[in-house]
Amino acid sequence: MPAHSTETLEQDKGAQRAPRPAPAKLELAGIGKEFRTKRTVTQALSGIDLTIGDGEFVSLIGRSGCGKTTLLRMLAGLLSPSSGQILVEGRSLWNGAKVDSSVVSQLGVVFQEANLFPWYSVADNISLPLRLRGDGKEERRERAHELAELVGLKGFENSYPRELSGGMRQRVAIARALSIRPKLLLMDEPFGALDALTRERMNLELQRIALATNATVVFVTHDITEAVFLGDRVVHLTPRPGRIRQVRSIDFDRPRSIDVQTEPAFGAIVRDLRHALDEEG
Repeated sequence: MPAHSTETLEQDKGAQRAPRPAPAKLELAGIGKEFRTKRTVTQALSGIDLTIGDGEFVSLIGRSGCGKTTLLRMLAGLLSPSSGQILVEGRSLWNGAKVDSSVVSQLGVVFQEANLFPWYSVADNISLPLRLRGDGKEERRERAHELAELVGLKGFENSYPRELSGGMRQRVAIARALSIRPKLLLMDEPFGALDALTRERMNLELQRIALATNATVVFVTHDITEAVFLGDRVVHLTPRPGRIRQVRSIDFDRPRSIDVQTEPAFGAIVRDLRHALDEEG
């Protein structure tokens, strides 16, 4: 046997022992979406390729009609892509037009409207996904109280949605989405209907919650400042058909205070993104 063979065998063994790299939390490959009627075909999205890592916060921006919400609805298992593949931790979310329920059940979704059940208390709204999953009453109660505290609603567990402010209702919606410990948290302009001060406060709260839970978040917004403040990366989609025009990394340390928005580097990123949007007409 040649002298180098033993070394080669040892290297081969080492290669066999090396752990396989974990798959990306979310991977989009060649995603496209078209809407057909008898007369027209509208291409909403085309050729979307994006990989999102574990614990990453990605903001999606773009002009109205660029397909941000369409993309999020596909990620949430509500709308099938016309082409391409969506993988969550290496597992395909869609098989043609059929969604994999075992994958979609591990996703948390928050929309602009909280969509709480008015006849359920805060605790019951938070724990509803666990109830539907068949978890026991005591486990649901403990998880609801844990999450109420996490989102700043300790003491309101027995309150009803009509007794809460808009910001508090969105906190309940976030807690509900987190109740199943989702692999991916999808948010479609969750603070769009709130006043400026409440929105600012909710941005800080969402950052705190995401850090505390190591959540992987995809966040759709029209607000460029919000996108930059919250995101590890900002993905800019072009007007229809939506394509990725640019992906901008945001390197400010976390946790970020509101004061970071006064820094020249922060303002420069916001201006660059706004100019890019303005160029699109």
